[in-house]
Amino acid sequence: MLAALLLHTGLQAQSASIFHQQGTALHGYDVVAFFTDSTAVAGKTEHHYEWQGVTWLFASKAHRDAFAADPVHYAPQYGGFCAYGTAGGYKAPTQIETWTIVDGKLYFNYNAKVKALWSKDIPGLVNKADLNWQKIKDKE
Repeated sequence: MLAALLLHTGLQAQSASIFHQQGTALHGYDVVAFFTDSTAVAGKTEHHYEWQGVTWLFASKAHRDAFAADPVHYAPQYGGFCAYGTAGGYKAPTQIETWTIVDGKLYFNYNAKVKALWSKDIPGLVNKADLNWQKIKDKE
């Protein structure tokens, strides 16, 4: 379903292992804020950090420093690509509003409709996505 939707909208997957737009991760949102503030908070360019070849923006120096100390803890699963899509064996872009933290890990989905599908079987889809991610992370 998601693959057909991507073709219909003309959106393309990226060959990078981190979802980004023009070199900035997560549409410029502060990844730490999802954990500490339980909400999406826009990052600021003055609080940036380079990791995995991508610029990550943060709302504060404290958030930037927390990420720099343990980026694997805060970074979204599957590089910020759609968790549902990854379970299906492909990479798809995401919308910031679709975030979820499950068992201390951050996930995103393509849109609200896809997030609803993903939410019906998170454990099963996470298992599939974990297996697929190593195969697809560097592919388009």
